[in-house]
Amino acid sequence: MVKNFRQQQHRPKKNTLIIGRKAIIEAMQSGQQLERIYMQSTVHGEVIDEIRKLAEQCLVPVNKVPVEKLNGFNISNHEGVVAVISKIQYQNLQDVISFIVEKGESPLFLILDGITDIRNIGAIARSAFCFGVNAVIIPDKGVGALNEDAMLTSAGALEKIPVCRVNSLMKTVDELHLNGIKVFASEMTATKKLFELELKDPCALVMGGEEQGVYPALLKICDEQFQIPMTGDFESLNVSVATGIILYEAMKQRII
Repeated sequence: MVKNFRQQQHRPKKNTLIIGRKAIIEAMQSGQQLERIYMQSTVHGEVIDEIRKLAEQCLVPVNKVPVEKLNGFNISNHEGVVAVISKIQYQNLQDVISFIVEKGESPLFLILDGITDIRNIGAIARSAFCFGVNAVIIPDKGVGALNEDAMLTSAGALEKIPVCRVNSLMKTVDELHLNGIKVFASEMTATKKLFELELKDPCALVMGGEEQGVYPALLKICDEQFQIPMTGDFESLNVSVATGIILYEAMKQRII
């Protein structure tokens, strides 16, 4: 029987939370990686400003929430701020690129733009690991949290494949280009077909959310746009299914 992961989503365990303003500041200053910070929408002041500044520097998403959300964690004395400890260790993109090149491999990256459904993210990570992706790149905002539910749907893949969190996908494309890595974006209205791409060379593949697709400005700076050819007259594929098809084609080209 297929499990309904949406119904199974649950609040984080207390031992994965950092509670209170001072504790969160100390955690970021010490280099501890946080998945995100939940901040009561009405709080303000110098300490709150410091948390925001540190969060921006550490690429930690800050979600403004009503106090009921914080109270829902079943904790006290949160002072309007609660942080969730990251379940994975985010990697530096340039370090990953250098490591792959030094091994003599052709880099293959996957960029997720605006994908918020954690079940899709988990399934995508599973395909990425199985088909040889070197790292998954996500923005620090506008993407689903890599929490316990995402880990569950990935069947552990999110703990095995490097994940790079960046503050700008636009700047990331520039960084990839500087390293000789082409960037291809999935776009259902594109004229080029998936199998017409040269995927053996160093490349990164951009997948957008099902509702909005890849951000238009990001599409413009990609080297090429492509589509998955389909015989059926249907609007689009589920993003995790589409990603699996695309990554299989990349693996096939690289094996052959």
